[in-house]
Amino acid sequence: MNGEVVLGLFVPAHPHPLLCPEKSPGWARLREAYEQARMIIEESEAELILVYSTLWTSIIGHQFQGLKEPEWVHVDHDFHYLGSMPYKFLIDTKFADNLANSAKARGLESRVVSYHGFPIDTGTVVALSLLNPDNKLSAGICSSNMYSNRAETIVLGKSANDAIKKSGKKVAVVVVSSLSNRMFTDKIKPHEEKIHSQKDDEWNRKILEFLDDGRLEDVSQLSREIHQQIRVQKVVAFKPMWWLAGVMGQHNNFAGKVHAYESVHGAGCAVVSLIPKLDEVGDKEYDEDDVETYHGDRNVLDTIISEENEEENNDSELSEESSNENEENLEKESFSSSRAPKPVGAYPHARKVGDLLYLSGVGPRQPKSNAIPGGPVKDVTGKNLDYNMKAQTIACIENIKTILEDSGSSLEDVVDVTSFLINMDRDFADYNSIYADYFGEIRPTRTTLEINALPTPIAVEMKVIAKIKN
Repeated sequence: MNGEVVLGLFVPAHPHPLLCPEKSPGWARLREAYEQARMIIEESEAELILVYSTLWTSIIGHQFQGLKEPEWVHVDHDFHYLGSMPYKFLIDTKFADNLANSAKARGLESRVVSYHGFPIDTGTVVALSLLNPDNKLSAGICSSNMYSNRAETIVLGKSANDAIKKSGKKVAVVVVSSLSNRMFTDKIKPHEEKIHSQKDDEWNRKILEFLDDGRLEDVSQLSREIHQQIRVQKVVAFKPMWWLAGVMGQHNNFAGKVHAYESVHGAGCAVVSLIPKLDEVGDKEYDEDDVETYHGDRNVLDTIISEENEEENNDSELSEESSNENEENLEKESFSSSRAPKPVGAYPHARKVGDLLYLSGVGPRQPKSNAIPGGPVKDVTGKNLDYNMKAQTIACIENIKTILEDSGSSLEDVVDVTSFLINMDRDFADYNSIYADYFGEIRPTRTTLEINALPTPIAVEMKVIAKIKN
């Protein structure tokens, strides 16, 4: 009988929910969410917990804890003043061997470590102490290689899945990491807690929205886009998602739930559960290449340097890049604008057919920050929020205007508009008044439809057909 993954968890690494939850309402909520996750593990009838922590960094290959009963007193190097964390865990040594052998079979450098006193990282100590406090289940612990890229990390996840199948056990897999991982560099008081920056918070909520919808593979695929939008440690930021997608099957067919989202010293911390559904796998929105074995082709350092240089030069070169891109686009059949929000799927902003330009659906998201003018229509838990329809409609049409201009057309050349609203009764009047301000004299044909939802938490999306200027 093959083993299987019965549950996936994403949990924070910081010691605050373990050592001092009472000092902050947010830390207390994380502690409560950890307890909910512990109960879900118990209900899943899991026989083993496999932990992947970004705080256990390795340099040469991948390591797996193989000491049967590691025991020590751990103190976090940043938050030592919170107190010590004594631990004693029960490790499945046979499973550790299977992990290393499965990783080697897929071309990865790997080994088991089995030494008394070998340091176990803060994230693993916190996760196992709260999720498996009485050692009712045996555990496996996997390192996170500092330099492994997306392909290598996914292969590592697949090798873990191989070991799980071979074990014949039901396994709960746990990734330990922050969402945004920037923390304040000065000590702050518990009542001063907040996410380090608005952009971090926006992307954290977007990631959690996907996970709450069970779209794990889409988060894994979207990572390259998010890397371009937020200034975090590039290679580390999405390893947990890559690994979790690899070990859980690379699809979107999960019952997802965000149990808590809070700040710990500025970092975005969440507890999320993903339970595999029994029906067919969900559709993927993205299409990154799949990988089965690792061939030593990281190029991670080149990637980091390239991305950092791109960020440093972005502001000064934006105008020149946009101009060059626009000239190149005019010679192509499909067009994309660097000044417009990037598509959330594998499609261009526009495509030329004869003398006409067809735009894909365009919403109000802002190009760099992905912020939604007027506010999102719901939060990461699905709770409806108040929003400003006029602000969303203006931003939507301004995005259309940008794409048209960069593709060799303009608002004045629009001949047909199709609009999608999620709430016709609430929003039509505001949408219609803004529409008239932009298109009242142009008078293109128009169709307005009400739909249940849009891919992002927005209230309006529009697609247009326009003439191309001669």
